[in-house]
Amino acid sequence: MKKLVLFLTIMFMTMSYGQEIKQVPLINVNGEGKVKVAPDQVCISASVETKGNNAKDVKKQNDEKMDAVLKFIKKMNIPTADFKTKQVALNPQYDYEKKKTSYNATQTVEIVVKDLAKYDELMEGLVQQGINRIDRVSFESSKLAQYQSEARKLAMKDAKTKAEEYVAVLGQKVGKAFTISDNSQVYHPQPMYAAMRMKEADSMGASNETLAIGEIEITANVSVSFVLD
Repeated sequence: MKKLVLFLTIMFMTMSYGQEIKQVPLINVNGEGKVKVAPDQVCISASVETKGNNAKDVKKQNDEKMDAVLKFIKKMNIPTADFKTKQVALNPQYDYEKKKTSYNATQTVEIVVKDLAKYDELMEGLVQQGINRIDRVSFESSKLAQYQSEARKLAMKDAKTKAEEYVAVLGQKVGKAFTISDNSQVYHPQPMYAAMRMKEADSMGASNETLAIGEIEITANVSVSFVLD
């Protein structure tokens, strides 16, 4: 009996508490902020891939080519902290038709180039030294966190401006933010090569530039619920 009385008391208190909750008048809006900046560094992921029928020979060839690549990177005065080996693999590949096993060796190096003027020379040299696969080229900003912060502030200002415009016609005012959700995006431009070959450009007296870097676009999207006063 005591348990039943306690249960009814708790349930009554819960119901009474629920009845006291008042709905807060809110306005829900979306805001967007964009910041466009020129990249100041490029991240390159490149690989040396060799194939053959003898595992030992394939690995040796791969190691020699990668050694030449790393020496070239150092020769380009890229700081040691700005390049590193990302992947090393030696995999057997069985051909069921010929009933033979071949081997595929791969080493991948990732390079961060903070002097964009070195880009063309570096890429050309990497290929000459043995790189036969460019996995990724991404232009980036070393101040990304700063620009993301700027984009978020612009997005919040945009959301508040929209909310104020909506409620102004109703004679109301926008109060404190009740909930905020954020979804930021970053666009990393890929290199765009000129259609004309460098030799052809030379013959016409044109510049040797083969790269149009573009801009990085940092976008912040926020959804905000404001309390209406």
